[in-house]
Amino acid sequence: MSVADGKIVVLVTAPGAEDAVRIARALVSEGLCACVNVIGPIRSIYRWEGKVCDEAEALLLVKTRATLFDRLAARVRELHSYEVPEIVALPIVTGSEPYLRWIDEATAVK
Repeated sequence: MSVADGKIVVLVTAPGAEDAVRIARALVSEGLCACVNVIGPIRSIYRWEGKVCDEAEALLLVKTRATLFDRLAARVRELHSYEVPEIVALPIVTGSEPYLRWIDEATAVK
């Protein structure tokens, strides 16, 4: 079993840096994740309501435990302005053991 077991990176897009930072601060403050990187602006091209859209967005890279995904996703939906926000989890296969332990410590239930 890898020390990375149960760790995930969650991708969330937001309409801009201000919204992304607001969401990130809430998730970290509430212990739902250890860290969020806000990247952007990025350019997203997607289909919505039958049209192809081309928009500037910000991308959140959220590091957390898989066991917190449902709570984290629910909180993102509460905080987000999009009708259907992107909330996609990717497993962390391996990584620096001290960093992965820190994710556990930083997301310990308070």
